[in-house]
Amino acid sequence: MAKYRKLGRTSSQRKALLRSQVTSLLYHGKIRTTEAKAKEIQKIAEGLIALAVKEKDNFETVKVTAKVAKKDKDGKRVKEVVDGKKVTVYEEVEKEIKKDLPSRLHARRQMLRVFYNVKEVPAKGAGRKKNTKVVDMPAKMFDEIAPKYASRNGGYTRIVKIGQRKGDAAMEVLIELV
Repeated sequence: MAKYRKLGRTSSQRKALLRSQVTSLLYHGKIRTTEAKAKEIQKIAEGLIALAVKEKDNFETVKVTAKVAKKDKDGKRVKEVVDGKKVTVYEEVEKEIKKDLPSRLHARRQMLRVFYNVKEVPAKGAGRKKNTKVVDMPAKMFDEIAPKYASRNGGYTRIVKIGQRKGDAAMEVLIELV
């Protein structure tokens, strides 16, 4: 027996398709796809969520001091003249950061093997390119999704049959996080 469905694609196409759909599922919470694809997506997504649940509290908080450019009310850097040159003024700020322990770092890198980059684009038309943010999917997994499923032993996703697609009569399903 085969260990996975080939989905009528080459291995590189299949891997790209599954990565894309797993990323979409975990970002949006649910996606609509065919039954065969959903069963393959479910395997990958459940493994990633289990990994996140296992490593969610495996970090230490560290205080660091960082040099940050001083900014004026318009958000522009403050500059002063030193020896005839304009130099940016910096101030030291103390921050608390989460430092991953080795097993959580490994889990983060395992997740990054699967996830594609996700960009959040604002709905308003003005300044769409300027206000685009890149979403850190492993951080979302550890901070939002893993705490939600901490008390659950598997079964993080649900497949609901919708019906047959009009074009090719393929069984369509909705795969969602429980």
